[in-house]
Amino acid sequence: MKKIILSLIAVCLVAMSFSQTTSLKKRPSLGVNFFLKDFATPDKLGSTSLGIVLRDGSWNKVKNMSPGFGLQYFNGLTDNIDFMANLGGSFLRYPFVYASGITTPNSDKFLLETDANVNVKLLTDNYFLVPYVSVGAGLSMYGGNYFAAYIPVGTGLQFNLGDETFVHLQWSYHLKVTDASNYNFHYSLGIASPIFDKKVPVVVAPPPPPPVVVKPKDTDGDGIPDDQDKCPTVPGIAKYKGCPIPDTDGDGINDENDKCPTVKGVARYQGCPIPDTDKDGINDEEDKCPTVPGVARYQGCPIPDTDGDGVNDEEDKCPTEKGTVANHGCPELKDFNFKAENVQFLTGSAVLTKVASQELDKLAKILGEHPTLNVLVDGYTDNSGKADKNKILSQKRADAVKAYLVKKAVVADRLTATGFGDANPIGDNKTPKGKAANRRVEFKIKQ
Repeated sequence: MKKIILSLIAVCLVAMSFSQTTSLKKRPSLGVNFFLKDFATPDKLGSTSLGIVLRDGSWNKVKNMSPGFGLQYFNGLTDNIDFMANLGGSFLRYPFVYASGITTPNSDKFLLETDANVNVKLLTDNYFLVPYVSVGAGLSMYGGNYFAAYIPVGTGLQFNLGDETFVHLQWSYHLKVTDASNYNFHYSLGIASPIFDKKVPVVVAPPPPPPVVVKPKDTDGDGIPDDQDKCPTVPGIAKYKGCPIPDTDGDGINDENDKCPTVKGVARYQGCPIPDTDKDGINDEEDKCPTVPGVARYQGCPIPDTDGDGVNDEEDKCPTEKGTVANHGCPELKDFNFKAENVQFLTGSAVLTKVASQELDKLAKILGEHPTLNVLVDGYTDNSGKADKNKILSQKRADAVKAYLVKKAVVADRLTATGFGDANPIGDNKTPKGKAANRRVEFKIKQ
């Protein structure tokens, strides 16, 4: 490591001896930088060697380094030599060397460092990427109590962003000088720009030449002299005072050939837009139903009605079965000549009457012919007896209907049986006829 440092110092001295002052010197610039401090790697290098550290992969990880922020000042001394000053601060536990007699603190404290350096550049600032070496001297204060000196030596890469703004990527090795300092690597990334605007020399314009008398000419060769031509550089016609025939709507078709001169159009429609016959916002060339208003998702056609029941497919709960608007496009069982009022039971039981069985045979046939229909089977009772028992009885009645239909080859999943007891009577429970009407099962197409 000492040989590397001595080599860097030698390169700086040689470059300084051959430098010359030119107009490419860096102007005074101020910048900010972010840096990381690494004490662990120099300690390992000191106790082993660079080869061992690289072989074992024991170079300190970035997450274990101490971050900090700082200010930087740059000023060109010559084309290839810059002065650089750093002021940086970070919070860390400073690892004092054993010989210093200072104990490493138990918590992070503020470390303030400042140094002055000479950067010797291998190229001038007019290159995008400029490598350089650096050497300087610095002072530090830790925790407000410990002051120390160090020597920073290192290398860097300067990136030219234009307008004399530079990004600096730097690595330096801080050499221990006093007991309260310690060896460490310092990695930095910063950006700097000139402090003051560049002075631009004032150029005095020469006096204007004497006026030259020029005869009227026709620049665009359209037969109209420039002093009478409102478009002297574009050939035109006298009708438009030397300008071309106008194209008011800018569609590439001049107004004399444009049937719609104020609306952009296309040539195949003589300057008019592509027509939209049905006024649905979709032009005829893209409209599959150009004479019937429609919607874009159906390419200009109306929303389809597959079963032709007057309810479009997007609102039709049974799009393949003709139904009614009132039933959201699904059919109603009465449309199939099914009479739900004939499905009744003996008083106090879930036994279907003979008439009820005959009516359910019709329903089984209907469902067989319309396999997409699902049915809600709602069972009811009259108000004889207690309400809770009526609820149980109504469920049994609904289940009895479902069981009968399943025996007739109707898939059970298409039937939903529910008992509602003596709720929602349709007849007068004070009369035998009304009670009979209430002992019923209602059938609804499931939507």
